[in-house]
Amino acid sequence: MYLSMRTREIAEQLQTKFSWIVNALLFIGLTCLASQPVDAGKCLFISSYHQGYAWSDGVERGVRSTLRDKCEIKQFDMDTKRHKNREYAETKALEAKSLIDTWLPDVVITADDNAAKYIIQKYYKNAETPFVFCGVNWTAKEYGFPYSNVTGIIEVAPLTPLLEKVQDLLPRARRALYIGANTTTEKKNFERFEKVTARLSIHMDSVLADTVEQWIKAYKKAQLYDFIIVGSNAGIPEWDESFIIGEITPVSQKLSVTSHEWMMPYSMLGFTKIAEEQGELAAMAALSILDGVDIAKIAIVPNRKWDIWTNSALLDVSGMKLSDGLLRKSKQIQ
Repeated sequence: MYLSMRTREIAEQLQTKFSWIVNALLFIGLTCLASQPVDAGKCLFISSYHQGYAWSDGVERGVRSTLRDKCEIKQFDMDTKRHKNREYAETKALEAKSLIDTWLPDVVITADDNAAKYIIQKYYKNAETPFVFCGVNWTAKEYGFPYSNVTGIIEVAPLTPLLEKVQDLLPRARRALYIGANTTTEKKNFERFEKVTARLSIHMDSVLADTVEQWIKAYKKAQLYDFIIVGSNAGIPEWDESFIIGEITPVSQKLSVTSHEWMMPYSMLGFTKIAEEQGELAAMAALSILDGVDIAKIAIVPNRKWDIWTNSALLDVSGMKLSDGLLRKSKQIQ
Protein backbone atom coordinates (compact mmCIF):
# COMPACT_ATOMS: atom_id res chain seq x y z
CA MET A 1 0.00 0.00 0.00
CA TYR A 2 2.79 2.39 0.96
CA LEU A 3 4.73 1.58 -2.22
CA SER A 4 1.65 2.18 -4.37
CA MET A 5 1.01 5.62 -2.84
CA ARG A 6 4.66 6.54 -3.12
CA THR A 7 4.65 5.49 -6.77
CA ARG A 8 1.67 7.74 -7.44
CA GLU A 9 3.38 10.70 -5.70
CA ILE A 10 6.51 10.22 -7.79
CA ALA A 11 4.43 9.98 -10.97
CA GLU A 12 2.57 13.20 -10.11
CA GLN A 13 5.83 15.02 -9.39
CA LEU A 14 7.29 13.84 -12.68
CA GLN A 15 4.16 14.91 -14.52
CA THR A 16 4.33 18.37 -12.94
CA LYS A 17 8.00 18.76 -13.85
CA PHE A 18 7.35 17.52 -17.38
CA SER A 19 4.46 19.97 -17.82
CA TRP A 20 6.66 22.84 -16.58
CA ILE A 21 9.40 21.88 -19.03
CA VAL A 22 6.94 21.64 -21.93
CA ASN A 23 5.39 25.01 -21.06
CA ALA A 24 8.83 26.62 -20.72
CA LEU A 25 9.92 25.27 -24.09
CA LEU A 26 6.66 26.44 -25.65
CA PHE A 27 7.13 29.93 -24.18
CA ILE A 28 10.71 30.11 -25.48
CA GLY A 29 9.55 28.98 -28.91
CA LEU A 30 6.78 31.57 -29.06
CA THR A 31 9.17 34.28 -27.91
CA CYS A 32 11.60 33.39 -30.68
CA LEU A 33 8.83 33.39 -33.24
CA ALA A 34 7.61 36.76 -32.05
CA SER A 35 11.04 38.27 -32.65
CA GLN A 36 11.03 37.13 -36.29
CA PRO A 37 9.04 38.77 -39.15
CA VAL A 38 6.44 36.02 -39.59
CA ASP A 39 4.80 36.44 -43.01
CA ALA A 40 5.87 40.10 -42.90
CA GLY A 41 6.73 40.16 -46.56
CA LYS A 42 9.81 40.73 -48.68
CA CYS A 43 11.35 44.18 -49.21
CA LEU A 44 13.88 44.83 -51.98
CA PHE A 45 16.05 47.96 -51.71
CA ILE A 46 17.68 49.12 -54.95
CA SER A 47 20.33 51.85 -54.71
CA SER A 48 21.37 53.73 -57.83
CA TYR A 49 24.86 54.10 -56.43
CA HIS A 50 27.33 52.12 -54.27
CA GLN A 51 28.02 51.42 -50.62
CA GLY A 52 30.75 53.77 -49.43
CA TYR A 53 29.19 56.81 -51.11
CA ALA A 54 28.08 59.01 -48.20
CA TRP A 55 24.60 59.82 -49.52
CA SER A 56 23.78 56.21 -50.40
CA ASP A 57 25.03 54.99 -47.02
CA GLY A 58 22.74 57.46 -45.25
CA VAL A 59 19.69 56.43 -47.27
CA GLU A 60 20.48 52.78 -46.59
CA ARG A 61 20.75 53.43 -42.84
CA GLY A 62 17.33 55.09 -42.90
CA VAL A 63 15.76 52.20 -44.82
CA ARG A 64 17.29 49.45 -42.68
CA SER A 65 16.62 51.12 -39.31
CA THR A 66 12.94 51.55 -40.22
CA LEU A 67 12.41 48.10 -41.75
CA ARG A 68 14.43 46.22 -39.13
CA ASP A 69 12.63 43.01 -38.05
CA LYS A 70 9.55 44.05 -40.03
CA CYS A 71 10.30 42.36 -43.36
CA GLU A 72 12.94 40.31 -45.13
CA ILE A 73 15.36 42.74 -46.82
CA LYS A 74 17.52 42.28 -49.90
CA GLN A 75 19.68 45.00 -51.44
CA PHE A 76 20.89 45.59 -55.00
CA ASP A 77 23.43 48.34 -55.82
CA MET A 78 23.49 49.66 -59.40
CA ASP A 79 26.84 51.46 -58.88
CA THR A 80 26.06 54.08 -61.53
CA LYS A 81 27.90 56.93 -59.80
CA ARG A 82 31.28 55.33 -60.49
CA HIS A 83 30.17 53.87 -63.84
CA LYS A 84 28.35 56.68 -65.62
CA ASN A 85 27.74 55.36 -69.13
CA ARG A 86 24.23 54.49 -70.23
CA GLU A 87 25.07 50.94 -71.35
CA TYR A 88 26.30 50.06 -67.86
CA ALA A 89 23.13 51.47 -66.26
CA GLU A 90 20.93 49.50 -68.66
CA THR A 91 22.84 46.28 -67.89
CA LYS A 92 22.45 46.79 -64.13
CA ALA A 93 18.77 47.58 -64.61
CA LEU A 94 18.27 44.24 -66.36
CA GLU A 95 20.03 42.49 -63.47
CA ALA A 96 17.70 44.23 -61.03
CA LYS A 97 14.67 43.28 -63.13
CA SER A 98 15.76 39.64 -63.09
CA LEU A 99 16.01 39.78 -59.30
CA ILE A 100 12.55 41.33 -59.00
CA ASP A 101 10.97 38.82 -61.36
CA THR A 102 12.50 35.80 -59.61
CA TRP A 103 12.49 36.82 -55.93
CA LEU A 104 9.04 38.49 -56.23
CA PRO A 105 9.33 41.13 -53.50
CA ASP A 106 6.14 42.48 -51.94
CA VAL A 107 7.48 46.03 -52.27
CA VAL A 108 10.54 47.62 -53.90
CA ILE A 109 12.25 50.74 -52.55
CA THR A 110 14.54 52.58 -54.98
CA ALA A 111 17.03 55.33 -54.17
CA ASP A 112 18.04 58.16 -56.52
CA ASP A 113 17.34 58.96 -60.15
CA ASN A 114 18.92 56.15 -62.14
CA ALA A 115 16.87 53.41 -60.48
CA ALA A 116 13.74 55.44 -61.20
CA LYS A 117 14.74 56.04 -64.81
CA TYR A 118 16.22 52.71 -65.88
CA ILE A 119 14.11 50.31 -63.78
CA ILE A 120 10.73 51.75 -62.76
CA GLN A 121 10.04 53.91 -65.80
CA LYS A 122 11.33 51.38 -68.34
CA TYR A 123 9.97 48.10 -66.98
CA TYR A 124 7.33 48.61 -64.29
CA LYS A 125 4.97 51.41 -65.28
CA ASN A 126 1.53 50.55 -63.84
CA ALA A 127 2.71 47.01 -63.06
CA GLU A 128 1.54 44.87 -60.15
CA THR A 129 4.72 45.24 -58.09
CA PRO A 130 4.53 48.32 -55.81
CA PHE A 131 7.49 50.71 -55.85
CA VAL A 132 8.50 53.48 -53.44
CA PHE A 133 11.19 55.78 -54.80
CA CYS A 134 13.32 58.22 -52.84
CA GLY A 135 16.23 60.54 -53.59
CA VAL A 136 14.76 61.76 -56.90
CA ASN A 137 15.96 65.33 -57.23
CA TRP A 138 13.43 68.17 -57.16
CA THR A 139 10.63 66.58 -59.22
CA ALA A 140 9.51 63.20 -60.53
CA LYS A 141 7.64 64.64 -63.51
CA GLU A 142 10.32 63.57 -65.99
CA TYR A 143 9.54 59.94 -65.12
CA GLY A 144 5.78 60.45 -65.25
CA PHE A 145 5.28 59.55 -61.57
CA PRO A 146 3.01 58.70 -59.93
CA TYR A 147 1.97 55.49 -61.66
CA SER A 148 -0.76 53.26 -60.27
CA ASN A 149 1.98 51.25 -58.50
CA VAL A 150 4.43 54.03 -57.61
CA THR A 151 4.76 56.60 -54.84
CA GLY A 152 7.78 58.11 -53.13
CA ILE A 153 9.88 60.89 -51.65
CA ILE A 154 11.24 63.88 -53.59
CA GLU A 155 14.72 65.10 -52.61
CA VAL A 156 14.64 68.88 -52.12
CA ALA A 157 17.63 70.89 -50.89
CA PRO A 158 17.09 74.00 -48.70
CA LEU A 159 18.48 76.35 -51.34
CA THR A 160 16.38 79.41 -50.55
CA PRO A 161 17.17 79.40 -46.80
CA LEU A 162 20.87 78.89 -47.61
CA LEU A 163 21.07 81.74 -50.12
CA GLU A 164 18.99 84.07 -47.96
CA LYS A 165 21.53 83.44 -45.20
CA VAL A 166 24.30 84.32 -47.66
CA GLN A 167 22.54 87.61 -48.36
CA ASP A 168 22.34 88.30 -44.62
CA LEU A 169 26.08 87.73 -44.34
CA LEU A 170 27.02 89.47 -47.62
CA PRO A 171 24.35 92.08 -48.44
CA ARG A 172 26.28 93.32 -51.48
CA ALA A 173 26.91 89.88 -53.01
CA ARG A 174 25.89 89.82 -56.67
CA ARG A 175 28.13 87.20 -58.33
CA ALA A 176 28.60 83.53 -57.45
CA LEU A 177 30.42 80.57 -58.97
CA TYR A 178 28.93 77.09 -58.79
CA ILE A 179 31.48 74.22 -58.72
CA GLY A 180 30.40 70.59 -59.09
CA ALA A 181 31.01 67.34 -60.91
CA ASN A 182 30.13 66.95 -64.57
CA THR A 183 27.11 64.68 -63.98
CA THR A 184 23.40 64.71 -64.78
CA THR A 185 22.52 65.20 -61.12
CA GLU A 186 24.84 68.19 -60.78
CA LYS A 187 23.41 69.80 -63.91
CA LYS A 188 19.97 69.54 -62.31
CA ASN A 189 21.28 70.96 -59.04
CA PHE A 190 22.89 73.89 -60.84
CA GLU A 191 19.64 74.67 -62.66
CA ARG A 192 17.78 74.77 -59.35
CA PHE A 193 20.37 77.06 -57.76
CA GLU A 194 20.19 79.25 -60.86
CA LYS A 195 16.45 79.78 -60.42
CA VAL A 196 16.88 80.82 -56.80
CA THR A 197 19.87 83.11 -57.43
CA ALA A 198 18.02 84.81 -60.29
CA ARG A 199 15.10 85.51 -57.98
CA LEU A 200 17.55 87.04 -55.47
CA SER A 201 19.26 89.16 -58.19
CA ILE A 202 22.49 87.15 -58.01
CA HIS A 203 24.33 86.23 -61.22
CA MET A 204 25.77 82.72 -61.13
CA ASP A 205 28.37 81.08 -63.38
CA SER A 206 29.30 77.40 -63.21
CA VAL A 207 32.19 74.98 -63.63
CA LEU A 208 31.32 71.27 -63.82
CA ALA A 209 34.58 69.38 -63.46
CA ASP A 210 35.64 65.97 -64.75
CA THR A 211 38.91 65.83 -62.78
CA VAL A 212 40.35 66.88 -59.43
CA GLU A 213 42.67 69.31 -61.21
CA GLN A 214 39.74 71.04 -62.91
CA TRP A 215 37.88 71.27 -59.60
CA ILE A 216 40.82 72.86 -57.75
CA LYS A 217 41.41 75.31 -60.61
CA ALA A 218 37.74 76.31 -60.47
CA TYR A 219 37.89 76.81 -56.68
CA LYS A 220 40.86 79.15 -57.07
CA LYS A 221 39.09 81.02 -59.86
CA ALA A 222 36.06 81.37 -57.58
CA GLN A 223 38.01 83.69 -55.27
CA LEU A 224 37.25 86.41 -57.84
CA TYR A 225 33.51 86.06 -57.12
CA ASP A 226 31.49 87.30 -54.14
CA PHE A 227 30.87 83.75 -52.90
CA ILE A 228 31.16 80.11 -53.95
CA ILE A 229 28.49 77.42 -54.17
CA VAL A 230 30.07 74.00 -53.70
CA GLY A 231 28.12 71.25 -55.47
CA SER A 232 28.77 67.53 -55.17
CA ASN A 233 32.08 65.91 -56.04
CA ALA A 234 30.41 62.55 -56.74
CA GLY A 235 31.56 61.41 -60.17
CA ILE A 236 35.03 62.99 -60.01
CA PRO A 237 37.53 60.09 -59.86
CA GLU A 238 40.57 59.85 -57.55
CA TRP A 239 39.21 62.38 -55.08
CA ASP A 240 41.79 62.84 -52.27
CA GLU A 241 40.33 64.79 -49.35
CA SER A 242 43.63 65.59 -47.61
CA PHE A 243 45.29 66.75 -50.83
CA ILE A 244 42.36 68.95 -51.85
CA ILE A 245 42.01 70.53 -48.41
CA GLY A 246 45.72 71.30 -48.51
CA GLU A 247 45.30 72.96 -51.91
CA ILE A 248 42.26 75.11 -51.14
CA THR A 249 42.81 76.16 -47.53
CA PRO A 250 45.58 78.74 -48.19
CA VAL A 251 43.51 80.46 -50.90
CA SER A 252 40.09 80.39 -49.19
CA GLN A 253 39.14 84.05 -48.89
CA LYS A 254 35.52 84.06 -50.10
CA LEU A 255 32.50 82.51 -48.40
CA SER A 256 31.84 78.97 -49.66
CA VAL A 257 28.46 77.29 -49.08
CA THR A 258 26.98 73.89 -49.87
CA SER A 259 23.81 71.82 -49.65
CA HIS A 260 25.74 68.52 -49.33
CA GLU A 261 26.98 67.29 -45.95
CA TRP A 262 29.93 65.40 -47.46
CA MET A 263 31.19 68.62 -49.08
CA MET A 264 31.58 70.42 -45.74
CA PRO A 265 35.35 69.76 -45.55
CA TYR A 266 35.56 72.14 -48.54
CA SER A 267 32.86 74.64 -47.50
CA MET A 268 32.43 77.21 -44.75
CA LEU A 269 28.65 76.98 -44.33
CA GLY A 270 26.17 74.27 -45.22
CA PHE A 271 22.40 73.82 -45.13
CA THR A 272 22.21 70.12 -45.94
CA LYS A 273 19.62 67.47 -46.67
CA ILE A 274 19.51 64.46 -44.37
CA ALA A 275 19.97 61.24 -46.33
CA GLU A 276 18.52 59.10 -43.53
CA GLU A 277 15.23 61.00 -43.78
CA GLN A 278 14.80 59.90 -47.40
CA GLY A 279 15.30 56.25 -46.41
CA GLU A 280 13.08 56.49 -43.34
CA LEU A 281 10.16 58.08 -45.19
CA ALA A 282 10.41 55.60 -48.06
CA ALA A 283 10.55 52.65 -45.66
CA MET A 284 7.51 53.92 -43.75
CA ALA A 285 5.57 54.09 -47.02
CA ALA A 286 6.69 50.54 -47.81
CA LEU A 287 5.46 49.32 -44.41
CA SER A 288 2.08 50.95 -45.05
CA ILE A 289 1.85 49.05 -48.34
CA LEU A 290 2.70 45.79 -46.54
CA ASP A 291 -0.07 46.61 -44.04
CA GLY A 292 -2.55 46.78 -46.91
CA VAL A 293 -2.80 50.54 -47.51
CA ASP A 294 -3.69 51.35 -51.13
CA ILE A 295 -0.56 52.84 -52.73
CA ALA A 296 -2.75 55.38 -54.53
CA LYS A 297 -3.54 56.87 -51.11
CA ILE A 298 0.14 57.39 -50.25
CA ALA A 299 1.08 60.81 -51.62
CA ILE A 300 4.44 61.76 -53.12
CA VAL A 301 6.05 64.15 -50.61
CA PRO A 302 9.34 66.08 -50.24
CA ASN A 303 11.76 65.84 -47.34
CA ARG A 304 11.22 68.41 -44.60
CA LYS A 305 14.41 68.54 -42.53
CA TRP A 306 17.90 69.94 -42.90
CA ASP A 307 21.07 70.35 -40.84
CA ILE A 308 23.20 73.49 -40.48
CA TRP A 309 26.99 72.99 -40.69
CA THR A 310 30.01 75.25 -40.24
CA ASN A 311 33.69 74.67 -40.95
CA SER A 312 35.78 76.56 -38.39
CA ALA A 313 39.11 75.86 -40.13
CA LEU A 314 38.10 77.53 -43.41
CA LEU A 315 36.20 80.29 -41.62
CA ASP A 316 39.28 81.18 -39.57
CA VAL A 317 41.50 81.33 -42.66
CA SER A 318 39.05 83.54 -44.55
CA GLY A 319 38.32 85.89 -41.66
CA MET A 320 34.59 85.41 -42.28
CA LYS A 321 32.55 85.96 -39.09
CA LEU A 322 29.26 84.19 -38.43
CA SER A 323 26.85 85.09 -35.65
CA ASP A 324 27.14 83.28 -32.32
CA GLY A 325 23.54 82.09 -32.74
CA LEU A 326 24.28 80.48 -36.11
CA LEU A 327 27.43 78.84 -34.75
CA ARG A 328 25.55 77.44 -31.74
CA LYS A 329 22.86 75.91 -33.97
CA SER A 330 25.35 74.37 -36.35
CA LYS A 331 27.14 71.07 -36.45
CA GLN A 332 30.82 71.81 -36.83
CA ILE A 333 33.58 70.41 -39.02
CA GLN A 334 36.89 70.93 -37.24
